[in-house]
Amino acid sequence: MRTSIATVSLSGSLTEKLTAAARAGFGGVEIFENDLLASSLTPEEIRARCADLGLSIDLYQPMRDIEAVPEDEFARNLRRARHKFELMRRLGADTVLVCSSVSPRAVADDALAAEQLSRLAGTAQEFGIRVAYEALAWGRHVSTYDHAWHIVESAGHPALGTCLDSFHILSRGSDPKGIEDIPGEKIFFLQLADAPLLAMDVLQWSRHYRCFPGQGGFDVAGLLRHVLRTGYDGPLSLEVFNDVFRQAEAGPTAVDARRSLLVLQETVGRAALPEPVVPTGVAFAELVTPDAEPLTALLGALGFARTARHRGKPVALWEQGDARILVNTGPMVRRDGTQLAAIGLESPDPAAAARRAEALLAPVLPRRRASEDAPLDAVAAPDGTELFFCATGRPSLPDWRADFEDTAPAPAPAGVRGIDHLALTQPWHHFDEAALFHHGVLGLHAQESVDVADPYGLLRSRAVTNTDGSVRIALTVGPAPTDDTVHAQHIALATDDVVASARRFREAGGALLPVPANYYDDLAARYEFAEGELETYRDLGILYDRDARGVFRHCYTRTVGRVFFELVQRDDGYRGYGAPNAPVRLAAQHTARALTGG
Repeated sequence: MRTSIATVSLSGSLTEKLTAAARAGFGGVEIFENDLLASSLTPEEIRARCADLGLSIDLYQPMRDIEAVPEDEFARNLRRARHKFELMRRLGADTVLVCSSVSPRAVADDALAAEQLSRLAGTAQEFGIRVAYEALAWGRHVSTYDHAWHIVESAGHPALGTCLDSFHILSRGSDPKGIEDIPGEKIFFLQLADAPLLAMDVLQWSRHYRCFPGQGGFDVAGLLRHVLRTGYDGPLSLEVFNDVFRQAEAGPTAVDARRSLLVLQETVGRAALPEPVVPTGVAFAELVTPDAEPLTALLGALGFARTARHRGKPVALWEQGDARILVNTGPMVRRDGTQLAAIGLESPDPAAAARRAEALLAPVLPRRRASEDAPLDAVAAPDGTELFFCATGRPSLPDWRADFEDTAPAPAPAGVRGIDHLALTQPWHHFDEAALFHHGVLGLHAQESVDVADPYGLLRSRAVTNTDGSVRIALTVGPAPTDDTVHAQHIALATDDVVASARRFREAGGALLPVPANYYDDLAARYEFAEGELETYRDLGILYDRDARGVFRHCYTRTVGRVFFELVQRDDGYRGYGAPNAPVRLAAQHTARALTGG
């Protein structure tokens, strides 16, 4: 289906918005009136610019407070409308959005509304323009889509139809099944937006918190199915008011928007994309560092051993159990500390996974490799993390470990048996995009977003995981655009006995994150422990949580650069990440940084 995006959804000047939309692959745009008024281009120049970019102008919007008003005011509205219709003719737009009135002078008279909208449509028809009437969720007298359709149907004018907006419909809890009673040819336009489920004024909700389909809590796909059953054949258009998107670069936002529509079309059976190839495990985590010594000392204390090195690059492989850490000290490494730069994902079909990623607009990363290197496909996640699709130990597929030369045998098990999960700090404006990316591109299930208290505000965190939990990634974002240093990335290592692993780490010279005594006093009030158990946790800085399935025990190393490690023990099917303990951990890390000047 043809796709479109409202210019209000993107940041920048009108020219920048049009360019971003075209480069992302949209076929059309809705021109938001404020964007046109602020542009130095004439309507003819905007029309030509869109034509050069291959964009149709699918809608001009909005026209407000038109209907169900006293006759003298409606006469002024018609005069205003004629000016807009003449501008639209110059622009090359043939459909105008008319929102249900919020004017205090509007009256609750459906017959008057229908009569005046019919006259408006008659005037629009003289200019070759159609009128799409939309019910605003906060409209003064018309606030539901079925009410708006009743008025349009009563008016009976061929140039008057309705515009359906998923936010206005779903935010009010309206049943979208009734959409199927509207003839498809009378649905002149469809606007799509998702939103998190919030308890707040619907106008503020709409103006600040909309997001792209698949990033919120609305059943946008269900609504779209109802619309398609009417025979609607117009564009799928995104109209998203979002403070974060309006501050982010237009180009990446437009790509995120287009990806959301591709996933949405796939969901409703209107897009033929390569099938999702869900990763089955973590092959490796790659850390880049300008100073390997503190990192390798930390790895050694955790029980890892350096087992191999890359044949042609300054990359060393450290292993313990099924946990593999690559340490990269190459010349391209950034000088601002150790960072988690890449993740190797075990894939049943790496080539198919890469095709899926490319079809969903994931940036395919060029890779410098020698002729004998394993041909690994990699794409960039929204935060810049490189994702490699790997096949470890499968004879029929290239093995990334073939690029390494053994330097020592793998160590005897020392407690760590694998990577439990990875935590990635997202740029402030990429959080929603990251959740959609990991779900749509990788086929991971996105769990509910949670808020975590930090010394400087609230963090948002959202985990994505495969069905059996062999791949878990926690996506986190700070409370403000400038908050890019407090929240490090981390690698959680799975162990069957966190107490033994923590003691072994400390005996090897490792430093565990100190946890305040107040935390353990609170634990004693909330849970009953065996004799000496709580004292052991207090001594080692182990935190504790329970859910309906099981128990979680975990502790943290000190931070090296922007990375720290977590030792975790999951018992009896615990599925969470110790979220109740996150505020304590964050505050403890803040204190540790203050003491060390880090």
